[in-house]
Amino acid sequence: MSSPEAPGSEWWRTAVIYQIYPRSFADRSGDGIGDLPGVTSRLNDLSALGVDAIWLSPFQRSPQKDAGYDVSDYCDVDPIFGTLADFDEMLAQAHARGIRVIVDLVPNHSSDQHVWFRNALAAAPGSPERARYIFRDGKGPQGEEPPNNWESVFGGPAWTRVTEADGTPGQWYLHLFDTSQPDFDWTNDEVRQEFRRILRFWLDRGVDGFRVDVAHGLVKKEGLPDYTPPTDAGSMGGGETAVPYWGQDGVHEIYRDWHELLAEYDGDRALCAEAWLPSVAQTALWVRPDEMHQAFNFEYLETPWDAQKLRLVIADSLAGFGAVGAPSTWVLSNHDVVRHASRLALTVENPQGYGIGPRTPGKPDPVVGLRRARAATTLMLALPGSAYLYQGEELGLPEVIDLPDSARQDPTWFRTHGERYGRDGCRVPLPWTADGPSYGFNDTGESWLPQPTQWAAFARDVQRDDPDSTLTLYKTLLAERRARGLGAGQLEWIDSLPEHVVAFRNGSITVVANVGTEPVPLPGGTVVVSSGPVASGILSPDQTVWLAGD
Repeated sequence: MSSPEAPGSEWWRTAVIYQIYPRSFADRSGDGIGDLPGVTSRLNDLSALGVDAIWLSPFQRSPQKDAGYDVSDYCDVDPIFGTLADFDEMLAQAHARGIRVIVDLVPNHSSDQHVWFRNALAAAPGSPERARYIFRDGKGPQGEEPPNNWESVFGGPAWTRVTEADGTPGQWYLHLFDTSQPDFDWTNDEVRQEFRRILRFWLDRGVDGFRVDVAHGLVKKEGLPDYTPPTDAGSMGGGETAVPYWGQDGVHEIYRDWHELLAEYDGDRALCAEAWLPSVAQTALWVRPDEMHQAFNFEYLETPWDAQKLRLVIADSLAGFGAVGAPSTWVLSNHDVVRHASRLALTVENPQGYGIGPRTPGKPDPVVGLRRARAATTLMLALPGSAYLYQGEELGLPEVIDLPDSARQDPTWFRTHGERYGRDGCRVPLPWTADGPSYGFNDTGESWLPQPTQWAAFARDVQRDDPDSTLTLYKTLLAERRARGLGAGQLEWIDSLPEHVVAFRNGSITVVANVGTEPVPLPGGTVVVSSGPVASGILSPDQTVWLAGD
């Protein structure tokens, strides 16, 4: 697992990486929250699926105010997920199956329960303890107004005022997310040294890389100027330019330093950026040869089911990432967005982070959504580069729309007073079996979010031996992608088909996706895999096929 590869052939350039959201994957303890032993117990299923690596969302020690993205100890496992010994066993078992392991790193902010922040609250303004975070005096005669007008990603103000040790109202601290997630000050060398220590802790244990949370947010513009985002902007950025807390130049120095640190270890350890930026060209700046190795292609994720727009984003992605010698990293779903089996059938705009629920207009048709999701995945997995899958998409899981208000746990739901549903709908625990407690998530029936009754039809054991299931489709796509070297291939566009078709060649495969409403005659060739039934050489709407030969 740890042998170095020749430059240009590193594993992460072509890997299919499966995201595990641990609390919703598999629960061995039976408390209703997934855990690391649960991950270990299901590694054979992931090996059978055919993925190259897994990425685990945060499992480090945390008060769980934001599902683990509020870290109180970066070098320990939270007891709800197990122990460091459980992590080591999971890592060893994954490596034994040829599966690499990427862990989530959250460097923009810590939990307010982190010892550093507790010390900062106990210390005086201007102290070294406070200098690790972004504390500022407030505006107004008594400092009663926040230092600027920034809004939290989760809604509401991005500043909270503290009470000083003597009981008087004091300074304000910045939290781009929840009040329980104070932002680090990355101009402080002590912060930089601490994260070097954290990186080494996990690298020394044998992890293969890091997915870096909010990788575009660590550095804030000097002076912290006021900023009001457009009303239709996604909560994590991506649609705007010149945001004083996203995409600042200073982040690149941090990642160059991390790149050098990872290069000290064998096995081509990798960094992947979660960076929501306005264009592919700007995202590509995060993966220049001396910085990160991958960056999520969120512009591709957010592209609607439209042939012209898909062709454009694919071409721009291959050109933009290729210009800096990096692979494009394709993705359709993750733990922060509406699952693509629902999102692709929405009939109104739905900005990232808003989620969908009972009052959402333009709710998706589940049949249309699944058909488009299967077609979109069949298209994506034929593209050169690396691809990320989100747990459950291989089962065709839709967004869970009808969660009771009383069950919702996303901070977005609470901080917007129910105006945004947030991300709970894509985080509901997985169905492994059609029967039994919690659909096989555990043996007790406990589940931290309620599972819908339709989960039985999506269960893995129902789909495992069904040749027409979404699970079988994913297995076939991954096997053919690997056998034919599509991840390392070259894309050649085919322009002879109608405008509502996306068509290209990659090595020995011709890919045809019908993104329109009218059937399309297929060019010659033998069907290798298709997202739906193909009859008499006709490709139906919302369907993708791989063809081989003439």
